[in-house]
Amino acid sequence: MDFAAAQSYLIGTINETVSRRMPYRLERMRTFLAELGDPQNAYPTIHIGGTSGKGSTSTMVAAMMRAEGRRVGLHTKPHLKSMTERARIDGIAISEERFAEILGSMMPAIGRTVAVAGRPTYYETLLAIAFEYFAQERVDIAVIEVGLGGRLDGTNVITPLVSGITSIGFDHMDVLGETLEDIALEKAGIAKPGIPLVTFIDDDAARAVVAEAAQRAGAPFIDVAEDVRIEDVRLPRAGQSFSVVTPLARYDISTPMLGEFQRRNAATGISIAEALPPPFRPSVSQVEQAFASLTIPGRMEFYPGHPSVLFDIAHNAEKAEHLVRSLREHFPDRRFTFVVAIGESKDSYEILRLFATLPVKFIFTSFEIAGRAATKPQRLAAIAESIGSWGRVVQDPVEAMEIARRTSGADEIIVVTGSTFIVAEIRGWWLETIVAA
Repeated sequence: MDFAAAQSYLIGTINETVSRRMPYRLERMRTFLAELGDPQNAYPTIHIGGTSGKGSTSTMVAAMMRAEGRRVGLHTKPHLKSMTERARIDGIAISEERFAEILGSMMPAIGRTVAVAGRPTYYETLLAIAFEYFAQERVDIAVIEVGLGGRLDGTNVITPLVSGITSIGFDHMDVLGETLEDIALEKAGIAKPGIPLVTFIDDDAARAVVAEAAQRAGAPFIDVAEDVRIEDVRLPRAGQSFSVVTPLARYDISTPMLGEFQRRNAATGISIAEALPPPFRPSVSQVEQAFASLTIPGRMEFYPGHPSVLFDIAHNAEKAEHLVRSLREHFPDRRFTFVVAIGESKDSYEILRLFATLPVKFIFTSFEIAGRAATKPQRLAAIAESIGSWGRVVQDPVEAMEIARRTSGADEIIVVTGSTFIVAEIRGWWLETIVAA
């Protein structure tokens, strides 16, 4: 099997989210992994979920483990450019050749799983590739981001050293429930006996649900919002500096990452690292070193210019609120052109309502991805008009970006945001066509 064949196979599984035999349960994932020899048990893990911030926090924790000199696996989703990004070791994605080789070797196990539990989904197969790759490469530890929810997510087959929940907000309500308490209960399903559960949850009712679930599971509950302080915030021209003060230590962080929300994620990530057993716990200097050069593509990713460009994935209301707050903090008195596409299942009204609180003009566009539908840009324009804003419709994403560049003032900032897919497409074009030139 080559990489093209591997991609083709996986794309064919995208709409197979659940099988008729095993509707939204973990049995199929457990069956599949057992057929592979349970590679997820071959190394220690850290398990991180949450509505927003779980990918950034997972990347931060992996960087802290690497600063200790460890060989570190990292599984996050979604990917920006290639499926291979979902299985990284020491920050480097698995090669296309190795990816295809591992998937090819899995096909007999997939066949046996089909007979018992139905065909593994796109997500389950990509996750299993990461588990298998990390086992074959003998990583010292792996950081695993939850895909959706927690209780019934495919990652919830691991027994980690520490679990984390970065936030609770409204997203995927069709699966997780209509209230924050319902969503919190699903996410708290990653709590396990004797394993610390580190959380940063703003809503009191949601926090209480998670704390109670942790108590029932016998998981020590660590409340970052209560126990940790963020102090001495400084915003130089590039990046930011701040101090994270925990009950154990003070960390003076300087990082190129922008965003108020990244300070919160840093506090959560540091608390997760502190909750690890002593052999895995990084020193203060190692933590500070990890943040010094850390960047996360597609998260407040800024390119100065005339106009400047910023890429940020904000596909739910919580992420949209974080983006708005961060833009106000880092770029006061600036005007913005937002190039936006939003997935059909998302709360477009609330996302746009938040964006419209900025001095902004919109260009609404779309994306075409197998198994994923975009809200029609005409619909987004109608929503914008209903809240007293305005935007033009440009169906092609690259054309939308080119129009944004032509019509934005030299001091304005073009913000490409909304769905992961639109950020990935325009960012890829931008890096290959503009930055590389």
